Amino acid sequence: MNKLLTMNKLLTTSAAALIAVCGTAGAWAQSINESELSDPRVRQAIAYAIDMETIAETLFEGAAIPAVGLTSDPANYPKGMNTYSYNPERARELLAEAGWDGSRTLDMVYYYPDQLTADFMAVVQAQLADVGIDMTYRLLEGDVGAQITGRPDDPVNGPSVVEWDMLYGARAAIANQEYFNRFAEGQMPMIPTVEEMLPLVEQVNGTVDPAVQRAGYQQMEGIINENVYILPLYYQQLYIFESDRISRNGAPYGNEQYSYNSDVINWTVEPNEDGERVAYTNAAPMQFFELPWQNLGIWVHSRYAFDTILEADGSLTPIGGELAESYEVSEDGLTLSFTMKEGLKWHDGSDLTAEDVVWSIETAALAPIVQPLVATTIGSIEGADAYKAGEADSISGISVDGRTVTLTFATIDPNMLMSFAQFAPLPKAYLEGVDPLQIQQHEFWQKPVGSGPFMIEEARMNEFTTLVPFPDYHRGVAKIDRIIALPSADGDANLIRNAAAFRADFGYTKNATDVPALEEMEHMNVTAVNIPYTRMFWINQFPRE
Repeated sequence: MNKLLTMNKLLTTSAAALIAVCGTAGAWAQSINESELSDPRVRQAIAYAIDMETIAETLFEGAAIPAVGLTSDPANYPKGMNTYSYNPERARELLAEAGWDGSRTLDMVYYYPDQLTADFMAVVQAQLADVGIDMTYRLLEGDVGAQITGRPDDPVNGPSVVEWDMLYGARAAIANQEYFNRFAEGQMPMIPTVEEMLPLVEQVNGTVDPAVQRAGYQQMEGIINENVYILPLYYQQLYIFESDRISRNGAPYGNEQYSYNSDVINWTVEPNEDGERVAYTNAAPMQFFELPWQNLGIWVHSRYAFDTILEADGSLTPIGGELAESYEVSEDGLTLSFTMKEGLKWHDGSDLTAEDVVWSIETAALAPIVQPLVATTIGSIEGADAYKAGEADSISGISVDGRTVTLTFATIDPNMLMSFAQFAPLPKAYLEGVDPLQIQQHEFWQKPVGSGPFMIEEARMNEFTTLVPFPDYHRGVAKIDRIIALPSADGDANLIRNAAAFRADFGYTKNATDVPALEEMEHMNVTAVNIPYTRMFWINQFPRE
């Protein structure tokens, strides 16, 4: 469908005149604090007001699957899950019951810089306006993580630390627990503590029994669905693109948002006119290199400049050691030990040791922005709570014997191998003594020193980053002479232009509208990968100052 016609259709989907809803007796009776958005009826109204079916078929050209729950697996849903099918009249009724007077303008933020997202925001703005909710939208820039993760000291009454009302974002998960772990007490930046979720979070993290986990997921999906604590929008695939210049030589395709054994050291690329084997990609930083514990593998340096302790395959199943030569889990599941390979080096030539690993784990326990699955694993280590509370100088459940690190867990963590297959240690020598709360602000992140197959050669923020093979890499030297990475956020607004100019040899996109344009180029190939990935609205339910 013509893009302009698509936008016109969506912007006028609900053509009824805007209504003004008067306050009623008992207004905000279901609010739990001073924020109107803490009333579930308002959040339900937002869900009914958005015509996701039409948006998916038109704006997203059929490449988005409208979401029902946070997870895409119906087996995780309780019977009778509300699909919140488009119903603007019901949205108006709920707003009237809640006493919404239409005087407030909601501030929607997002961090995807592509045009499709801006178009989606315009459609949502129009559909919310049709039921009597004014909304503006804006792109977050700079340190996005800090702008979306601040948690109030009071986990019920706030006030809000984040400065927005709604966030268009995503949850890209490795394990189902990740969709729900933020509901642990005091962990959610925008949702007050939900008491009935607390034991369920413990339930799904405290067992390896799939049936017990499934029962917990069903109850949590039901609670979230009924109260619209989070509004799932759609599920999508990931698309890996490659030019005909590059060959993976049999290496697997996988979920490139995370770290897995892609065997990048054996990839090859056709030499250029100077005989140099140069490959172009995206996902370079725009302002600073991001801590690899936050978004794990989505940035070029996270995938190629930092190695993880353990290793996963393309399906993100742990398959062995990466920096570790071996690992062992006790029969009761409460002890994990891994022995680091001998002779490991950082990119500056210094030794990578077990002490670097211990320091990294303890620092990640205190850092404010750590991927939820990894944070849960580290938080499950014996003594982690006392360490985080400032009652101990170290995590008592971590010990070192030569090259072997042993972790003793206070509770079973069913995903600990997966977490350490995504966790990259950092060099203690550069960051020791830094406040973990401020670690992202350290100058180290202008040109970090890693341990992976490629090391950062040059970084010109907002222009390019070049990476070259690390000659002392423990698995051998990569066959590509240089990777030139162009800056982009999670959605690359310049991908099509760069691909057409032969400056995109490999990478991935989650923007479905990139796919037809890439496939039309004779030198480009696209491979679709199914991934657990849900786009959603996070609704800030704390009062804003």
